[in-house]
Amino acid sequence: MRTARFALDPAFTVGKVDPRLFGSFVEHLGRCVYTGIFEPGHSSADETGLRTDVLDLVRELGVTTIRYPGGNFVSGYNWEDSVGPAEDRPRRLDLAWRSTETNRFGLSEYIAFLKKVGPQAEPMMAINLGTRGVAEALALQEYANHPSGTARSDLRVAHGDKDPFGIKLWCLGNEMDGPWQTGHKTAEEYGRLAAETARAMRQIEPDLELVACGSSGQGMPTFAEWEATVLQETYDLVDHISLHAYYEETDGDRDSFLASAVDTESFIENVVATCDHVGARLKSKKKINLSFDEWNVWYQSRPNPHPVEDWQEAPRILEDVYSVTDAVVFGSLLIALLRHADRVTVACLAQLVNVIAPIMTEPGGPAWRQTTFFPFAQASKYGRGQVLDVRVDSPTYETKKYGEADLLHATAVRAEDGSVTVFAVNRSQSESLPLEVALNRLGLTTVVEHSALADADPDATNTLDDQERVTPHPVEGTTLQDGTLSAVLEPLSWNVIRLS
Repeated sequence: MRTARFALDPAFTVGKVDPRLFGSFVEHLGRCVYTGIFEPGHSSADETGLRTDVLDLVRELGVTTIRYPGGNFVSGYNWEDSVGPAEDRPRRLDLAWRSTETNRFGLSEYIAFLKKVGPQAEPMMAINLGTRGVAEALALQEYANHPSGTARSDLRVAHGDKDPFGIKLWCLGNEMDGPWQTGHKTAEEYGRLAAETARAMRQIEPDLELVACGSSGQGMPTFAEWEATVLQETYDLVDHISLHAYYEETDGDRDSFLASAVDTESFIENVVATCDHVGARLKSKKKINLSFDEWNVWYQSRPNPHPVEDWQEAPRILEDVYSVTDAVVFGSLLIALLRHADRVTVACLAQLVNVIAPIMTEPGGPAWRQTTFFPFAQASKYGRGQVLDVRVDSPTYETKKYGEADLLHATAVRAEDGSVTVFAVNRSQSESLPLEVALNRLGLTTVVEHSALADADPDATNTLDDQERVTPHPVEGTTLQDGTLSAVLEPLSWNVIRLS
């Protein structure tokens, strides 16, 4: 196969990676919370009911920002139900997922969970703008963030949380363009409500970061028109607009599935263009950044293998088991986010545990890593610094969904110490891909490591019965000579090449 090539130069960069690019998402959906992160009585549970085996994996994963409590769930959420003594909290019907919510895990428990994950774990709170509005948002903000001396802040103190939660990043609703959303609105209706809410919240705390709802996907019939209308109302009041995207293999079309990030990059670039068009129309020098606060591989078309009845507590739903192929696509989606780090400043992998997640648990049993765990953990660990501009010269292949696509998908990040990490995916299902990278003026002399996630069985998975079937492995023969990196990428593989 023809060699794929690109060049790296410290003078040509995309932008600095915001640590919040490695965020995740905890929604009251399925077993994400209950028997996921929270299981009182489990042998690993701490005094608050948090599973310490899951906490260890979350730290290893390298998650930063964690979005909460939804998702579709938030559009019917009464935050008041989730505070105070747990035994006094009401049970509610969750319309989004047709489940019963016990509220045993609530706002205080979420903040405590973040603190135990570590200081890098920043809260990202979503506000219900489906069935509620400005007054309820302000009440939640006062309860969460005001030090004391008011009715709601003193209520928080009385509930046992003396210190304010300090939530600075807020989502103004969730997927409000979707007809499936409780309280679904037109762009005009939502834009006005989001603007009113943002303006009021900033009267209390001017330095908040606010995320307006963008389209639920690039395929929505109102895509781009929705963003333009919402931003016309909110441009000077918000900092980010959201993007959501999920991908799955359909009809056996694996070639298109492997090229999913072609759509991701198109989505990002189209939203950036729309944002900048509105900014130009408003004659504003401000740039709206992107919060890609839901992304993942999600097999929405597959039937649920677990029997579920309406209004169950924590039903087994959306528990996708991920293969090597899924992990390669997942890694490619991470590459797409990094390649646009100049404008994508927040991103949240949906979700964290059990529900389309990199971490799985069994009630009363173990927790383990899915195949997608590894690309995320490696990207979070080594993808910090300046993203270098990568323009690939690659062999291509044809896909039904996206036309011609490069076999190589790659990016590179230069850390503060001058080391460089190349992240690369070979989309070929059958052939290895030779790679050459010209390293101009970077002062690199050594290949520290080349690891790959690939397998002779592209459908191999990690399961309860075989939890370490798939893990990254070292790759031999990668060299750096006379300023040129030479490597061979295995078929259908995610690669991390570290240079110093």
